[in-house]
Amino acid sequence: MSGLRVGLDVGGTKTALRAADASGAVVADVVVPSGEWDAEPVERAARLILDVVADALGGRPIAALAVGAQGLDAEAVARALETALAASGLPRVACVNDAALLVPAAGFTDGLGLIAGTGAIGVGRTADGRDFVTGGWGWVIGDEAGAAGLVREASRAALLAHDDGMPDDGLLGALLDAFGVADAERLARAVNDEPTMANWAPHAPAVFRAADEGSALAAAVVDAGAEHLARLVDQLLARGAVGRHVVAGGSVVAAQPRLEAGLRDRLASRHPELELVILREPPVAGALALARRLAGDV
Repeated sequence: MSGLRVGLDVGGTKTALRAADASGAVVADVVVPSGEWDAEPVERAARLILDVVADALGGRPIAALAVGAQGLDAEAVARALETALAASGLPRVACVNDAALLVPAAGFTDGLGLIAGTGAIGVGRTADGRDFVTGGWGWVIGDEAGAAGLVREASRAALLAHDDGMPDDGLLGALLDAFGVADAERLARAVNDEPTMANWAPHAPAVFRAADEGSALAAAVVDAGAEHLARLVDQLLARGAVGRHVVAGGSVVAAQPRLEAGLRDRLASRHPELELVILREPPVAGALALARRLAGDV
């Protein structure tokens, strides 16, 4: 089949595109800002995707397009986005949650996916081919293992300890330095005045540094993040997800050995039949793998 095989990984902050020709040779590999991405309304989302494709590939013919996107948590929304994209004339289109890219990016056809990056979400597929997600409720009320959620929970823990009259064990000071403020009251203001991923998530490394330097409060926050990821796996299995690999990716779990170790220990205890794989490939590799399957290459 002639035409390019195109995969996109659409996240909250950046969009990655990778395209290959029929032989499998990569002809485009770009990363651009996601802009004002939202999965709904799907007509607008489709236009944003098509604009990225047009900018990267011009008018080159496309044989198959696979999109993994943040916000495609409901199957009905994914199918609606496929329809909107197909209306532009694309012959083969598939849309999934961005966490669903991890398993194919690791080279597996079945498995459970976990993202712990800016946010945190799990994705699985049932034996009859139905995709579903657990978690991913957002940085304000959930995503405990994501960068923004970890900073939220660390701020709460540090401020509660401060109000209890406890001496700083290193976490409060780490957060004050990270946010560039002088005291607990100003930390609360800095966190609350701009409750966005962009404000919270970049400070997650400070939580891990504090834990590594001996802060019990920071270590407990990271431990709770690992427990959250393990619970996502519990939920996926309970709802029928199949596969013997758990593929975890994202900027936090891939870069922070403490979080990885906590997750690995819990899976070994609760689900010894599963193998944890930390994804080192960018998830867009999974999108391209899906596009190649759509085109009948593999």
